[in-house]
Amino acid sequence: MGVDTRKYKFSWDDTIGADMQIARPSLGPSTRIETYRLFQFTLRDVLEQHYGTDEADNLFREAGVLAGKSFFDKYLSDIKDVAGLANRIQCLFNELGIGIFRVEAASSTGDHFIFTVDEDLDCSGLPDTADVVCVYDEGFIQGILEAFSGKGFNVREVDCWCTGSRTCRFEAKGNVQAS
Repeated sequence: MGVDTRKYKFSWDDTIGADMQIARPSLGPSTRIETYRLFQFTLRDVLEQHYGTDEADNLFREAGVLAGKSFFDKYLSDIKDVAGLANRIQCLFNELGIGIFRVEAASSTGDHFIFTVDEDLDCSGLPDTADVVCVYDEGFIQGILEAFSGKGFNVREVDCWCTGSRTCRFEAKGNVQAS
């Protein structure tokens, strides 16, 4: 395998910035939801135009997995049990403005979960459609679960603000090939 020559290879410290006091001393780490959605939905539109809806969704999901694994490494790697993981995710999602995270159901074997995210960063307040739209979140949750468990997971959104549910609900099934 050759040398990795990617220009934009993701690294938490090199991409996000290790010290926000240096990067944004006046504005700090926060931005408004309009800015986030402007970026997300214009990128998604361009990807969909070039590659079609299914491939755009796959690319967003794949990016979510990378983000979820990186998020786990940055914030969650010291957690050793599922209850502790759920609690820390709940706190971080709230603190970082991602949404209000809850575990709705969990199997005793740790291979099947139902999670909800209220006030989801990606979709809360958007118009009703017939489609769930939080494919990036699917990948993000999948990446966290895979990094935590070392096992493969498949995460799919089963309810969404955009389908009239007013909460995003995700089903996670383990024991699949890891990403």
